[in-house]
Amino acid sequence: MKTALQSPVEYQLRLGEEGLPLNPLLGKRLTLNYTGQIFCTHCNRKTKKSFSQGYCYPCFRALAQCDTCIMKPELCHYAEGTCREPEWGEQFCFQGHTVYFSNSSGIKVGITRNTQIPTRWIDQGAIQAIPVFNVKNRFHSGLVEIAIGKYVSDKTKWQAMLKNQVEALDMVAERDTILEQCRLELDALKHQLGEDSIELLADAEAVDIHYPVLEYPTKVSSFNFDKKPEVSGTLMGIKGQYLIFDTGVINVRKFTGYEVEVSC
Repeated sequence: MKTALQSPVEYQLRLGEEGLPLNPLLGKRLTLNYTGQIFCTHCNRKTKKSFSQGYCYPCFRALAQCDTCIMKPELCHYAEGTCREPEWGEQFCFQGHTVYFSNSSGIKVGITRNTQIPTRWIDQGAIQAIPVFNVKNRFHSGLVEIAIGKYVSDKTKWQAMLKNQVEALDMVAERDTILEQCRLELDALKHQLGEDSIELLADAEAVDIHYPVLEYPTKVSSFNFDKKPEVSGTLMGIKGQYLIFDTGVINVRKFTGYEVEVSC
């Protein structure tokens, strides 16, 4: 889903080249019907199964954006000369990245390209976020995340996020506490990578994010197009990449590439 940071967040469901505004549909009946066809988001090849959220198997095996190091950037192997697509890596991985703290089901650490803020925070369903470091590339951001990850989680409890079981935090205070805990690890990393490799964003302010939700579920039941092709109900809210119905929830991103007919 395409998002825009407003209050609340504005959502559009991408349908081919067009976008369906979803906020006006809150409180109304919405039906998504999976046609049984899946198309690779990279090559548009028809595929029986989607890999890595939207790719056919050949693309999944060949593309750098599907490699393990995308999920675990500390495993970057570009310097070894084994990157699947060196030119793609130079364009997307060797650019400025932000290490941040967010609050979606409690405080967590994460990384993203500078250009993906605040999109990344919204996709995670964070109600608060604060940028902490600027680093030169994705590999370095992964190393910083590993150092901080010894003291704070890098995961979101998605069910708690959808139930809105999260309390607002003083994000600046949380940042300062965590950075003090991992000061030795970060100092060692700066010595290894160079003093100018990790820039602390000391004056950064926390961002509050509000979502278009009429009512949060007390129990989370997930829809799966592979098991049931039709998802239907009253749209009660949108948070992260989830549509919240009165009948259950569906992770839209999980089914990227699926051909779906929408009626409302």
